[in-house]
Amino acid sequence: MGKHAGPSTRRSRASTGNSADRSRLLLLALGVTATLVAWGFLVRAAIDFGGQARAGASTAWAFTALATLGAACCLFVTLILAGRLVDAFRPPALTVEPRVVVPPGGRRARR
Repeated sequence: MGKHAGPSTRRSRASTGNSADRSRLLLLALGVTATLVAWGFLVRAAIDFGGQARAGASTAWAFTALATLGAACCLFVTLILAGRLVDAFRPPALTVEPRVVVPPGGRRARR
């Protein structure tokens, strides 16, 4: 069956009920939780290091920059994993590509 033959019969990954699907959802949820906790820890560390840097500790500026960069990376990974988790719960009707309606006739008929 070609890709333009009609609606897709692919089922949602979350609706099949396999233990592999459940373990994938669990891993995604744990990944989102772990990266979100790491993000919070790194944000708190960046704030603490920033306070120390303003107080005069020159090496704290480097730790502030590293903690800020790490927090940004953690938040990015969190958003990617959360998107995959939401996509796993999307019903099959939303994953079907809409059909493109082509008007009858060619270029001459459109003039």
